[in-house]
Amino acid sequence: MNLGLLINPIAFSLGPISVHWYGIILGLGALAGLLLAIQEGKRFGLSSDFFMDLLLLGVPSAILAARAYFVVFKWDYYSQNPGEILAIWNGGIAIYGALIGAVICAVIYTRRKGYSFWRIADICAPSLLIGQIIGRWGNFVNQEAYGGPVTRRFLSGELHLPDWIINQMYIGADGLYHHPTFLYESLWNVLGILLIFVLRRRPWVRAGEMFITYLIWYSIGRFFIEGLRTDSLAFMGPSWLSSFMDALWAPMTAMFQAGYLDPSYGTVRSSQLIAVLLIIACVVLIIVRRSTGMASERYNDPIINRKTGLPAGVEPGAEASSASAKHKENQDEPRNQKPTV
Repeated sequence: MNLGLLINPIAFSLGPISVHWYGIILGLGALAGLLLAIQEGKRFGLSSDFFMDLLLLGVPSAILAARAYFVVFKWDYYSQNPGEILAIWNGGIAIYGALIGAVICAVIYTRRKGYSFWRIADICAPSLLIGQIIGRWGNFVNQEAYGGPVTRRFLSGELHLPDWIINQMYIGADGLYHHPTFLYESLWNVLGILLIFVLRRRPWVRAGEMFITYLIWYSIGRFFIEGLRTDSLAFMGPSWLSSFMDALWAPMTAMFQAGYLDPSYGTVRSSQLIAVLLIIACVVLIIVRRSTGMASERYNDPIINRKTGLPAGVEPGAEASSASAKHKENQDEPRNQKPTV
């Protein structure tokens, strides 16, 4: 193996400051998500400034919550190494924590702006997916979030991966190749974003359902991919819950072996449990919102600002000015015109 092809996690240095690929990749993911949201927002009259402000508030909220989520589950380590709690450039952020932080920020921001959270979340659903599609490659550079051991032949012969990916999946700590679970999740999210692009143009889609679809799609993929990983956040759960999670994952055993989870660390992978609960909650939410009339708006309906009662992009007084101008135009038309024969 040519170890010279391993990627240096540090992209470049500016004096004492090292710029990591991890941060660059996360930044590119956020930028791609912003551009997608701005493009779709134009259809509804939302300005680019609206989404830029949301990004400036949402990204720090997501990162802080993601890191806090990770640190809580790894507290035994970080309590002994408090200086590493803020070292996110070395990896160690949890996507479900990021979602919690982003959603809380978005709810507050959209309400202050006078918009429905569901309408804005729908527009941002592809942005979240593209951010994860790109962001997972930060884990690739850092050689983290990988799965259980595999052979090089599996990576090259079965998956047909190029050498630059295969070599990065060689983990020097144990001298073995590992499942590129970062790649599995990235590709799963590519399918998810294509699905949302198709569904959001359907006339029967209700407001909020694109964001809910994103949550369901991501959680399905995360549940099965998480079972391959060897670095899962976990907790000591009851035996029936552990058996239930294993039974749900059982269909994967026809092709893969589950990643090792140290029973002294935990018996239930937290991301798997959250994924299952989220899928159930989202399905119930769709049914309840439709049956009670809470989802009366459709995705393609105009987005109304609840403070002004006007469609997004229309400023108060703009309609009155337009009507006044139209009235004046009618008044200025000649009144003694002969009818055209």
